[in-house]
Amino acid sequence: MADTKTQREIPADWLAEFEAASRRSLEQRFRYAFIKTYKPVMDDAPYRVFDTMADYRKWCEENLPDWLGYGRV
Repeated sequence: MADTKTQREIPADWLAEFEAASRRSLEQRFRYAFIKTYKPVMDDAPYRVFDTMADYRKWCEENLPDWLGYGRV
């Protein structure tokens, strides 16, 4: 059992959601864990082939939106 200090730090609604989730089957947890998000350009072709990593990086910089995180830092 968790100590009372830990219980005070966790908001009651979070704790209730965690406990409800822990009662779900593993199959349900997997179904809720993975969310398919469309990624522009990346999802528009079944695959792409590049001769070099430099070609791949150049393609990413020229074609992908910055928010996808494939640009150089």
